[in-house]
Amino acid sequence: MSRSVFAFSRRGLATAERVSEALGGASVYAPERLAGGNVLPIPSPSFGFFAGRFAADGALIFVGSCGIAVRLIAPHIRSKTEDPAVLVIDELGRHVIPILSGHIGGANALAKLTAQRLGAEAVITTATDINGRFSADAWAAENGFSISGMGLVKEVSAAILEGEVPVLCDLPVSGELPKGLRTGDGELGILVSYRKDEPFSRTLRIVPKCVILGVGCRRGTPCEAIEAAVGEALENAGIDPASVKAAASIDLKSGEAGLLGFCEKHGIPVEFYSAGRLNEVEGDFTRSDFVKGITGVDNVCERAAMAAGTRLIMRKTVRGGVTVAAALDDTEVRFG
Repeated sequence: MSRSVFAFSRRGLATAERVSEALGGASVYAPERLAGGNVLPIPSPSFGFFAGRFAADGALIFVGSCGIAVRLIAPHIRSKTEDPAVLVIDELGRHVIPILSGHIGGANALAKLTAQRLGAEAVITTATDINGRFSADAWAAENGFSISGMGLVKEVSAAILEGEVPVLCDLPVSGELPKGLRTGDGELGILVSYRKDEPFSRTLRIVPKCVILGVGCRRGTPCEAIEAAVGEALENAGIDPASVKAAASIDLKSGEAGLLGFCEKHGIPVEFYSAGRLNEVEGDFTRSDFVKGITGVDNVCERAAMAAGTRLIMRKTVRGGVTVAAALDDTEVRFG
């Protein structure tokens, strides 16, 4: 994650350079009169410059007043799911204050880390954090999980501050439930699942990356056909596409442009296995003598999914010459 540190005075610049060193080499910017060497210039006018940094960086760190930071970032704020972490640090490096994207953007966690390395104090203001209660969006971000339906996050957080919210999970769980969560029923609740279920009247769904797709296809199948087949298969099985962690197939398909293009488009890493390795996978699979005659293995998609998975959750489906299956990997949900 790229990070940028901005200073506006000589004293602030000294602190900015300390921050950069503490964070392993973040880029340092200052007004042109202070720039030089490893310090890059902030151009004037700066609107376009900060728009670019806001879009490109994972974190923006301002050394100076909160007012300066607020005025510079205000025109570029989009939403809590898109905005980068924004911190403010006073010129003397005594206090580190996250002012934007404390949870999903990771500003609170970065503030604590930065403060620890500077010997400063992190000033955290989000209600769930200061009250020691569970924060759904922060926990999801820390674990690399997705949230479906951000509109319920505020409602869940408010309920957690007042009491406890029920949570359901269909993956193995370790650690005790944190303050603010409980098992059981309720009108408003959290579901941690790869499935698009709604067990509560108002369900906040948190989606782990835990599904391995197994894909087989005819030679020359285009990306669009694979995308349509996967989308239809997941929809019919009630599996959230956000839960897909990786894809797998037989090594005979390692040069298929359509399959490679689909995986690249959706940011899905893909693994290719030999027929020998797929034949070693144990389980009850949908057998095809025709496929075995061509590939040397009686089923590509189910065996490929299980080569990296632990439990088959979607059997072979066929659409337009594309076969799709899905398996869970060994992802564990950890609260502690």
